[in-house]
Parts: sequence; C-alpha cells; structure tokens
Amino acid sequence: MGKKKKVILPPELPPDIADEEIEVSDEDFDFVKENKKFAGFLSKIDTKSIDKHVNRVADHKEDELEALYEKRNRKAALKKPKEDDSLQVDRVDVLPIKTLDGKLQYRTARKSSSIEMPNKDAASEVKDNDEDKSLVRLTKPERRLQLKKSRKEAKKQAKEEVKEDTAEGSLHSEVLAKVEEDLSAELFARKKIRLAGIGMALIENPESSIKSLKELLQICYDEDHNIVKLGLMSLLAVFKDIIPGYRIRLPTEKELEMTVSKAVGQTRFYESTLLHSYKDYLLRLMALEKQPLYHRVAVRCLCNLLDAVPHFNFRPSLLAGVVKNISSSDDIVRKLCCEAIKSLFANEGKHGGEATLEAVRLIADQVKYHDCQLHPDSLNVFLSLTFDEDLGKSEPKEIEKDRFKKKRNWKKHEESNQLKGSDAKKSRQELLAKTREEVSADFKAVSFAPDTSERRRMQSDTLSAVFETYFRILKRSMDLSVSRLKPTSLPLSGGFGTHPLLAPCLNGLGKFSHLIDLDFMGDLMMCLKRLAGYSENDDGPLQNCLSVSERFQCCIVAFRVMRNNLDALNVDLQEFFVQLYNLMLEYRPGRDHGDVLAEALKTMLWEGKQHDMQRAAAFIKRLATFALSFGSTEAIAALVTLKHLLQKNSKCRCLLENDAGGGSLSGLVVNYQPDASDPNLSGALASVLWELNLLSRHYNPTISSMASSISSMATMNPSQNQSHLSTTSPVQAFRDLSIEQELSMPISKPSSTQNRKRKGEKPVDVASRPERIWETGCKVHEDEVKNKLENHFKVLRDIEENERLRAELNRTLKSISIYEEYKQKKKLKKGSSVGKESKSRENFVMTVC
Repeated sequence: MGKKKKVILPPELPPDIADEEIEVSDEDFDFVKENKKFAGFLSKIDTKSIDKHVNRVADHKEDELEALYEKRNRKAALKKPKEDDSLQVDRVDVLPIKTLDGKLQYRTARKSSSIEMPNKDAASEVKDNDEDKSLVRLTKPERRLQLKKSRKEAKKQAKEEVKEDTAEGSLHSEVLAKVEEDLSAELFARKKIRLAGIGMALIENPESSIKSLKELLQICYDEDHNIVKLGLMSLLAVFKDIIPGYRIRLPTEKELEMTVSKAVGQTRFYESTLLHSYKDYLLRLMALEKQPLYHRVAVRCLCNLLDAVPHFNFRPSLLAGVVKNISSSDDIVRKLCCEAIKSLFANEGKHGGEATLEAVRLIADQVKYHDCQLHPDSLNVFLSLTFDEDLGKSEPKEIEKDRFKKKRNWKKHEESNQLKGSDAKKSRQELLAKTREEVSADFKAVSFAPDTSERRRMQSDTLSAVFETYFRILKRSMDLSVSRLKPTSLPLSGGFGTHPLLAPCLNGLGKFSHLIDLDFMGDLMMCLKRLAGYSENDDGPLQNCLSVSERFQCCIVAFRVMRNNLDALNVDLQEFFVQLYNLMLEYRPGRDHGDVLAEALKTMLWEGKQHDMQRAAAFIKRLATFALSFGSTEAIAALVTLKHLLQKNSKCRCLLENDAGGGSLSGLVVNYQPDASDPNLSGALASVLWELNLLSRHYNPTISSMASSISSMATMNPSQNQSHLSTTSPVQAFRDLSIEQELSMPISKPSSTQNRKRKGEKPVDVASRPERIWETGCKVHEDEVKNKLENHFKVLRDIEENERLRAELNRTLKSISIYEEYKQKKKLKKGSSVGKESKSRENFVMTVC
C-alpha cells in the first residue's frame, strides 16, 4: 500500500463585501492625492482580461449570460494544448494558481524537459523518486549523469559561497581598519590639542597651572609612540621656560614646622612640585634613552636641557646621560652630545665653571673605562676649552704678599691673645671669627662676581684632568703589546686604527703646550721622539704601529712645545728634522692626510728660523722631488715651502744653476746621495733642481707658474729675494687649491647602463683585479683609468688633427683667393690692351682719311 498523498488546500478567501457597504472618506481621497506614486501600478492592470470575467456584460440580459459563458468555455477548451505532450507537476512541489473565476490551476511540464527538473537540487529528487510516481522514471545512465551534474553544481556553489564569505570578510576587515584609522587619527588630534593647551597654560601662568605637569608626565606613558615623543618635546619646552635661574633648595623638617605666610607657602609648593616633576621627567628620559625607538628624542632632550639650564638641580644626572653617548655609533646622537659639551665649555657664565670640571672628569673616566677606544670626536671637545694665560705660571706676587700679611697678623693676634690669657676674650674673638666666616660665605653665595681664587682652582683642576687624559693616551700608544693588535680586534675602534684618540690628543697637546708644567717637558719630548720613529732604547721605534699622519703630528707637537717654552727648554730638534725628511717619501695621498703634511711643512720649515745650509739644501731638493711625484695640492704646498727656503737661504740658489757636474759648490761638497736618511749627509748642494723644468710644464697652471717663478730666482739679487718673502703659507696654498679643484670638478651622474650586464661578458673577480688608491681617497680600477686615458688622448689627437686640417684649409683658401685676384688682374690687363689697340686703329683711320 502506498502512502496517501497530503493535499494542501489553498487558504480561504476573505468574505466578499458589497461595494455599497464600502465607504471612502475624505481623508482617503487626500491621502491618494498626496501619494500618487503609490498608485502607479493601477495603470499597468490588464483591463481586457478583467472585463471577460465581470458579472455583467454589455448589451446582454441576465438570462442570456449562462449561454454566453458556456460558449466562452468551449472556445477556451479548443485553444488548450494537447495533454499528451505535457505532464502535471506534483501538487506538493508547486503551489497552484487561482484564476479570477475561482478555479485552481497547476503547472505542467513537457516530457522532454523531464530530465532537467524544475528544482535545482536533483539529488533530493532522486531520493524522493519513490514518492513522485506520477512523473516519468529515469534510467540508470540518466541517473548517473544527473548525479554527476548535481555534484559539480554543489562544488561550484560551495566555492562561490567560500568566495563570498572571504570577500565579505575582507570587506569587513577593510571597513574595520578604516574605522580604526579614523578613530586613531581623531584621538591623536585630540591628544595633540590637549598637549598644546596644557603647555600654553603652563607657560602663560606657571604658578597657577603647576599641577598640570603631572598630566603632561602621564601623557609620556601613552601607548602611541608619536604622542610620547610629542609629550617629551612639550615638557622640554615647558621646563626651559619655567625653570628659574637658581638652584631650588627644598625646606627642611624644621622649616616645614614653622608658620609662614600664604605667599611663602605657595612658593614652596610651586618649587617642590616643579622639582619633583623635573626629577620624574629626567628619570623617564633615562628609561626611554635605552629604547631604540626613543633613543634620539631622549638624547636630544637631555642635550637641550644641559645647554639651557646647566645651573639647575640634577646636573650630574644630565651630564652622565650626555657623556655616556658622546662616542655613540649614531652620527646624529654623537653630534648632539658633542655640541652640548662644547656649548657647556663656552658658556661658563651660566654655571661658574663647575659643570666644566665635572664634564672633563666624566670624559676622562670614559676614556679610562673604554681603554682609550672611543670616537675621536669625544676628545676633540677639549679643544673648545679656554684657560687663563697665566694659569701655568706661579701666582702673582701681590697675592703672595697679601697672604703673608694675613698670616703675620694672625700670628700676632694669637700671641696677643695668649698674653692676655682671659677666657672671655678668647671666646669672644672666636665667636667674631666664626661670624665673619659665615658672613663672607653668605656674601660669596649671594654675589654674582666670580671669585678669582676659586676660578683659578677650578681651571687648574680641569687642566690637570685634561693632561691626565692626554698622558694616558700617549702611554697606551707606546705600549707595544697593544700597538701590534689589528684595528678590527678592538671593540670601539670604529675604523680609526688601533689608536683612535692619538690624533686629537696630539692636537690638544699642541694647543695647551704652553700650560704644561716644566717638570714634565723632558718626558713629553722623549715620548714624542719615540712616537715619531726615533728611539735610543732597546725597545725600538713605534713607526710600524703609527700612521704617517700621526708621526707628522708628533713632530708638529714637539716644535710647538719647543717654541712656546723656548726660554726654559734646551732641546735638540735634529731628530725631528730627520723624521720629516724621511716621512716625506713614505707619504701616500689616499692613505695619509695632506693637510697634516702641509701643517708640518709650515711649522718645521716655513716658520722656522735660519736653517743650516746643508739641511736647507737637502729639504729643497727633497721638496722638489716630492712635488714632482704627487698631486697638485701636495705639490703646491711643497713648492711654496721650497720658494720660502730659497728666499731665506740665498746661498742655496746654486741649486738653480745648470753647470756640468752639479752646482757651483759641487767641488766643495760630497756627491748627492738621495737615499741618505740624514739631511746633513745627503750632499744636496752637489745636485741641480732639474725637477723645476718638468714642473713648469705641469697641466695645472698654478703649479707651472710657481715652478717658473722659482726658476727665475737665479737671476735676482739676494736682497731682492729676502725683501719679497712669500706671505702665503703651505697650509693656505693647500686649502686654496683644494677648494679650487672641488669647484671645478664636474658633477657626474651614474649612468643606468653601468648596472646592466652585457651579454656574453665573463664575470670578473673583483678581488683579483688590481686597484690603485689615488689622491682623492677612492679606489679606481686600472681598466677604468686606461679607458679614461685612452679617451683623453684620443680627444687630444683629434684636436691636433683638427688643427692640422684647419691650417691646410686656411692655406688652400688663401691660395684660391690669391688665384682669383690674379685672374681679375689679368682680365684688367687684357681689357686695357684691347682698348689701346682700338684707339690706335681709330687714329690710323682718321689719319688716312
């Protein structure tokens, strides 16, 4: 027995209401008039189909209506398609349609479309196949095809649903991100406005708004790092404006117990709040300075505070934070710290010199802690220190006399008191002395005038700390065990060699050499000799450990120390002349510094007094060889020094003569030995300055003109040479030519084709290809230099060829013009001869007639 099908009946229609009973009010008419757009569907109603089913038909009586409806039903039955080609759909699957006359109609489907069911879910129809017995049964192959199609459609639907879900998720995430950005931007703007408002209120009236400092400090703990940076900078501006020009001393417990006025209470509250907030701000800066995200901002705030308020409380903490970063690997941080320390040294009026002494001691501790392995900029700050000129000398006699008088009066006073022997008077005098001391101390604390003795004491302590640092660096540089280490094995060398602080140390010794105690001069000169390369001990020189520039600087410092203490020292500087004579051959433009060489030539030769003739001739010959071997900037410095030596030593002009076998003194001296290490034993007077002839043809016009002027000195008088001494020093000439070369150097843009690899080109091993270091300091490959030289000489050959062709063209044009003139003259001669013949014929005819 099959299951009985459930028949779902349509819902009953509402009861009919007669038209007469329907009442339309005025409100309904007004509503329809105001909302005509809601009744627009009435224009689309099919009135013809409605007229067919109305109860009353025009021109017919009510008795004839039944016959009329029967005729209409017959016509409709004839027009219906045959039932053989269609099948009725199950009433369970599809809802019926109710016509206007009240009948229910069910949809039908063709037999050919029975495979493609109206429902998309074919698998459910296969399962319910037993229930749909009224439809045509499918065969097994058709069922398999239908199952495959249904599975494919199900997979497609699943993929589309996943895509829709992902699209919806991405859209949702994008919307959330935009909303978060908008909210964060709005919140950031609000916080910025709040920061600006609090800062302006504090600057306008700090006494009444001092409590807002805590709110500003709280903003510095925000999660947004931009807000934290803005908060730190805002607090910096506020503290720089409201910090007073004196140190704040908090009241003691006894002072707090005392009853004070309202104004004093407000001042105490203001100062205590300011001091506590400033302390919290410094602690926050110290904490953020360790984080890479806030490192630069925190260091900038510390440096600005040290520069603006070095007199205020917690100065040791500020100095410690700045000096700790004075040798930072970050160039910006290091520059900020060095500039802050230099400003502190220059503006001693803000702190009275106490901060200078503290900073110098902290830097000395840093040098000691890091074993002299710091950046050179950390020691170059000492060059901005200023000391009194009479600091190295003994105290003036007047001060000593005053002290002696005070001691003598005090002794007399004590003796008189002892003679009197009364206890009351003693106690009275002791009380007076104590009160005088207290009054003088208070006067010193209140007065703005600096105490000369206190200033002298602080400067002497500062100078002793500076020289202690310099001597520590010199001692470490002389240590052979450290000097033999490679630069890479040291942690903080930073690419400045094994002795990164030696160059600034020597510069500082040269600047403050007049303040060195005479007891240390001998040891200092011996140390400089050994560092320069000369040693009488068994340890040997340190020339393999130091660079050529550093050894030049040792010679420069030795000469400066000697000149500043000329009256007290009796030191032979022959060893330093020997080192300069030999170091000139070891100089390399790309490796060593040309300005240091020019400074050495200026200090040792150009500024020196009258030299020995043998030594002067040796240096003149060595300078000419040096100028011929190196670049333009080094050559001009050497030629300026050479010209100055020839002007000061007129007897050395024999080197400008071109006699056979040497100069005019060639027979009186030994032969020239260019390999001699001692300038006095080189025999340079037997040589000739043939290098000037080549230098006069130098490509640089400055070098060629200088060489030509030196060569012409042989024809001048000695008095004329001495009266026209050159005022341009080697250092100035070196700098001027360097600037001129930099200005005339073309700006070359890197071509895009250099990075492209050519097809068929073999890879070149860069490590195996030879390189040269030129005077510009950069590495240039030999292949590139060859190509540049080839192109250069090609251009020169083209120029010469163009000049030759142009000369030939000019000669040809000239010959053509001459030939044209000759032709014109010939024509003129022929014309004149023809005219003469015609005139003679006319005369003959006239005579005949």
